[in-house]
Parts: sequence; C-alpha cells; structure tokens
Amino acid sequence: MIRTRFAPSPTGFMHIGNLRTALYEYLIAKSNSGKFILRIEDTDQNRLVADAEKIIFDTLEIAGLKYDEGPDIGGDFGPYIQSQRKDIYMKYALQLIESGKAYYCFCDKERLDSLHKKNLSYDRHCKNLSTEEIQKNLAAKIPFVIRQFIPDGQTTFKDEVYGEITVDNSQLDDQILIKSDGLPTYNFANVVDDHLMQITHVVRGCEYLSSTPKYNLLYDAFGWQIPTYIHLPLILDENGEKLSKRRGAASFQDLLQLGYLPQAIINYIALLGWSPESNQEFFTLPELEKEFKISSLSKSPAIFDLNKLRWMNSEYIKKMPFDEFYAAVLPYFKNSIKKSDLDYKQLAEMSQTRINFIYEAPSLFDFIDKLPDYDVNLFVHKKMKTTLENSLDILKIIIDKLGNLSSWTQDDIKKSLTDVVNENGLKNGQVFWPARIALSGKDATPCGAVEIAQMLGKSESINRLKFALTKLEGN
Repeated sequence: MIRTRFAPSPTGFMHIGNLRTALYEYLIAKSNSGKFILRIEDTDQNRLVADAEKIIFDTLEIAGLKYDEGPDIGGDFGPYIQSQRKDIYMKYALQLIESGKAYYCFCDKERLDSLHKKNLSYDRHCKNLSTEEIQKNLAAKIPFVIRQFIPDGQTTFKDEVYGEITVDNSQLDDQILIKSDGLPTYNFANVVDDHLMQITHVVRGCEYLSSTPKYNLLYDAFGWQIPTYIHLPLILDENGEKLSKRRGAASFQDLLQLGYLPQAIINYIALLGWSPESNQEFFTLPELEKEFKISSLSKSPAIFDLNKLRWMNSEYIKKMPFDEFYAAVLPYFKNSIKKSDLDYKQLAEMSQTRINFIYEAPSLFDFIDKLPDYDVNLFVHKKMKTTLENSLDILKIIIDKLGNLSSWTQDDIKKSLTDVVNENGLKNGQVFWPARIALSGKDATPCGAVEIAQMLGKSESINRLKFALTKLEGN
C-alpha cells in the first residue's frame, strides 16, 4: 500500500510551498487508494511557535486534506510527534555506531567555529577515538553529538521528477544525527520515522535534492528499503524570485484573510507544478484525487500569479450555489450598509457575478447610504446621446413623473420612466442614463435606475434627482 506523509515543523503559518507538498502527498495517496499520514517534526525546539500545531491541524481541515493517521487521531505507528519519539532515535543512532556507520563527536563549539571560519567542513577529529577515550568522555558527561560516517565513492538515486542523479560523496560532510540535547536532527528523524511508519513515497521541494544522498546512505547503513522520491519544482513569485516566507510570501492563512476561498486556493496550488491530461482548469478535491498522476509533474519552476488566483476565486464565487453565497455575503452587507430595509437577497443576486472576493459585494452598493460627490460630466454620454442640457430637461420631467407615484415598486418606477421615453420621443438611454447617474452618482453600478430607485425609496430618490438638477443648473 502506498503511504505518504506530511511532516511540517510547527514554526508558524503554512506557506504556499508547504501546502502544495501536503496536497500532492495527499493526492498521491488517495489516487492510489493509499494512506496519508500527518507527522509533526518539532525536533528544532528553538524555532517552535506557540499554537503552530493548531495552525497545521486547522489548515489541513480547511483545505479538506483529511489524514488517516496523526497526532490527534492516532494510528498504528505513533507517536506522531517527533519530540515524543526521542528514545527511538537514540536507539537507532547507537545501532549505527556499533556497525561503524556513525560515531561520537565531542568537539566543543570553539573548535567547530574555528573550522567554520576557515570554510572547512568537519574534519573527523573524533572519528578514530579509542573505545577507552569514548567511555572516559561519556563518564565525564562531556557533551557530544553523533555524526554519520560518509563513505568514499558516489551515491546514485532516482527521482520521479528529475530522473537519475549521482553525487560524489566527497561533497557530503559527516552530518549530525543526534544533537547535544539528545534530540535528532531533521534528516535523521525523517529517515527513521519514514522507515518505521512504512512511508513508501517521500514528497518534498527540489531544494532537498542535495540532501537525498545522505538519506540514502542512512537507509543503506540500516539495510532498509529506500522510498520513492518525488522532488517538486520551485515556486517563484511574479518577479522570478523564489517564493518564501522571508520574502513576505503570503501564507494560506493570509490568503484566507484576503478573501480567497479555500477551494480556489487548493485548485490553484494543484496546478503549480502539475498539469492535467486534459485542458480542464477547475477541479474539486475528489476530481483531483481521480486525475492526479505523478508522471504529470513538471520539473520547471511554477509562477505564483496572484492575478490568476484572483480570477479563479471570482469564478468559484460565480459557481457557488446561491444559498451558500448568500449565507457568506449576508454578514458583509449587514456590517457595511446602514440602510436597514433592504432586500439583501436582491443585492446578493446582483453582486455574485461581479466580484473577485465576497467581502467586495457591499462596495458595489456604497451609493445607497451616501451619494458620492460626483462630476456633472458623468451625465454626458455620446452613445446614449445625453448632454448636460438635455439631461437637465429630462430630469425635470422624471421628477414630476416619479413624484406623482402613489406606489413605489419596480414595475411602477419602470413604467413611469418608460412613459417619459415614449411621451417625449426619446431613446431609453436618454432617460435611464441620467436617472441612474443622479440616483447613484456613479457611471457603473450593478443595477439600473429602476432597481436603485426602488432600493432608495421614493423620498431619497426624489431628493437625489433634485440635487442633480441643482448641480446641472449651477454648471
């Protein structure tokens, strides 16, 4: 059975690259009827951030990436938090020492710093300590680390995306496996946990390609089966720079706060490095589970384009069932528009196809509470054949017509404005355009003069029409 794992460090918000890795691991497992595992890698205690574990759980839940085993739900291979597995790592590190594949290192910080200043890798100063010297140092409780012994030769491995890669072992240093605090390093814990949890496919960014030979040498040292490697291409920003938290790249939480829908984010991220066999762009998560193939992953860097994501988000809003959209947008209308006797469903119907983000909907109707300060030149429209002069005359007729209405429904308002058109030999645009400008103060609105007048009510509508007359007469 295929088993993948997402193994984030609880060091802050989930950035896009991390979420893409989780998504692909999830899809590789689910597209092959496998298991998707969550493991928390908290061995670097200095970088831990409060509540970061909860952020990981919440992110996966919001994204819909349901894991089969993990810290909060258990499983047959727990614990699923590395700091709770400390004794396991030491056991295996000692096993490597016994087989000659690892060794104790008692070098102090000053000595290591002196090597670093000379741009030298570790010189194996402690590699050939005698058994007596080692036991003496251990008895004296001299701090130590355990280092991997890198043999001579070359290491070759196959990656499903980048193909076969060979690295000369002389380029690899004797990396630390167990730190002086007794906790494992990231690389060592990964190998031990992946083996014990029976992980078959390891997915990570291409920046880890250079570390993979060290992983393989550890697998070989233990005599364990090497998993299938899938290294993902870089994600670049619109300037061609690597997308990273240090460069201020948006996290999943940031995008949610900006108004992006979770399903739009997941759909977009799925396409950052993976191409479907068809031209389809929009996928639900179940559809991705069926369509995803490792062979369709690209080695070319992917560009994170916010404009494309914004477009995709608007398309998702358009496709939302209306009841779902209405429930999402209603709080924004109630918080942003003071006028209370509005038909919010009517506003929602008018706005669903016109916005990129749900929170933008009230801004389409910002003229309801307050008429903006507008330029009278808005009344001039060549195509509608409206001028300042004829708009002034037409508004006088409109005020008279609407002022005599005893019932203020859309049908009544529309009939009155249509009567103005027919009775004066005018075109529709010559009446409805200046009416809408006067009522809204804007050249673009989500609805026409009839709907705006009905929303504003008779008194406010007449006042705005009269105010327009004043502006035109004073021009």
